[in-house]
Order: sequence, then C-alpha cells, then structure tokens
Amino acid sequence: MEKQPIVAWTEINVTDLNAACAYYADVFEWKMEIIQMGPQNVAIFNGADEAAGGHLQEGTPAQGGGTVVHLTVPGTLEEAGARVAKAGGQIVSPAIDIPDGRFQYMVDPDGNTVGMFELKAAA
Repeated sequence: MEKQPIVAWTEINVTDLNAACAYYADVFEWKMEIIQMGPQNVAIFNGADEAAGGHLQEGTPAQGGGTVVHLTVPGTLEEAGARVAKAGGQIVSPAIDIPDGRFQYMVDPDGNTVGMFELKAAA
C-alpha cells in the first residue's frame, strides 16, 4: 500500500475572516490573504501548496467539541503561547510530550480548539 498524507485539507470556521486572519498570522506567523474560492471568501494557510493545507472561512465555529486540527508552530510552544495570549486567544492545556515533539491546546477568539504542535527539532 502506498503511503498517503493523513490530512489533506483543513477548514476552520470563523465569525470574522479579517480578525481571524490577524489572529492566526500573529500566533503562527503566517502570511495569508483573503481570496475567493468557489462561492465564498477564504484565507489559505501559509505553505498550503507545499504539504497538507487548509484555510479559514466564515461560518459557524463548533462550540464545545468538534474535530481538532493540530498546527505546527514556529519555534517553541512557550513562544507560541505568548503570541496566543497577545492575540486574544487562550491556552487551555499544559504542554504534553510525545516522541515526535510536544503539543498543547489553545482556543481562538471564535471558540475553536486548535492543537499547537512543536516538532522535536524545534525544542
């Protein structure tokens, strides 16, 4: 069996696309622009053409559950956590060590729970 990527694409629903772009740009140091894709405006994640990708889209965020996507942070979880707080989000778990690195959960201003993943090489 040929190996395939586990994640092909991720969509995060947000209530205000401009505000969400600013938040995710601050936390993950992405450069995003709002474009029209099909019938709606979206903001494609930085680097989406190089690996599994995704975008922000206006919609109703899942409250109190739903699927959680884990996004790789530049640098360490501590550095990303400081950016989360500064950008208006909240860290909601301690850092958890696993063989490939560390992760922790944050909640964005729309209430989406997102995992932040630090690759072992960045530690």
